[in-house]
Amino acid sequence: MKRRLTGLGVLTLMFLSTGWATAARAQSSAAATAGADEASAWQQDLSVWRAQREREISAPDGWLTLAGLEWLKSGINSVGAGADNRIRLRAGAPERLGLLTVSGETVQLLSPAGGFPAELTIDGKPAREGPLTVDNAKPSTIAWRGMTLAVLKRGDRFVLRIKDANSPARKSFNGLSWFAPDPRYRITAHWVPFTPAQVEEIPTVLGIALKLPAPGLAMFMLDGKVRQLEPVMEDPTGRTLFFILRDPTSTTTTYGGGRFLHTELPDHGLGQPGSLTLDFNRLENPPCAYTTFATCPLPPKQNQLDVPLAVGERRYEQ
Repeated sequence: MKRRLTGLGVLTLMFLSTGWATAARAQSSAAATAGADEASAWQQDLSVWRAQREREISAPDGWLTLAGLEWLKSGINSVGAGADNRIRLRAGAPERLGLLTVSGETVQLLSPAGGFPAELTIDGKPAREGPLTVDNAKPSTIAWRGMTLAVLKRGDRFVLRIKDANSPARKSFNGLSWFAPDPRYRITAHWVPFTPAQVEEIPTVLGIALKLPAPGLAMFMLDGKVRQLEPVMEDPTGRTLFFILRDPTSTTTTYGGGRFLHTELPDHGLGQPGSLTLDFNRLENPPCAYTTFATCPLPPKQNQLDVPLAVGERRYEQ
């Protein structure tokens, strides 16, 4: 009887062990499947994002269309293709497009002799004389047959940005170049808020500094060492953080002036410690990588990393 019970016990133990092993294998398989599904979804999202970025760069109003950047002087600035204009447009544009007048903090568009050219619009409506919005985020847009003009504030001066959908740079666009996706560079960072929030002076290619809100810093591990990056906010009411950074690859395979990374806000908001995801696979070139007429911010000293980031967007070659 004892031997029989022992035999039953062995069979029971074998059965239980087999059951536990089967359950463990099932759990491991489920975890592997979930991990594979998550990785696949991440790669798909990344591919969609990269394709969207390429469309934005080559769009009729994208950075490849930036064809001019002209500083406005106080008083009257005549604009058009005619040789006597202070700001010359490309051949084929109206001889007299309009007059931009600067008085203090106000910029107005006035009609040239003979009136505005046919088809000239401001924000999609027929052009009319009056003040222009010079908000850098949503400036008034003057448009004529694929050409757009906007007045922006740069420091204490105004500049006219000219875009042309028929620019040679856009016509010769042959796509962006990326490093292969690498999940090792999708990193969870610890968010350390500044109390109170600071204002950071960000250098630019123009030699002037932009004063932007700096709410905190992101700390993370990379190559066995703690790193940190300090973002700013382009729009204080926005829902994204803006990282301007540089790494050693800028001397070889990526843009020399550094790259940008936009992320969502930390999980507990800007004012509380928390975490956020830094996916360096989404590092992108600044507008200056595509045109000499852009006014790009440069990486502050605290965002110049000593570790190579061979990930994200490569140097643009036209």
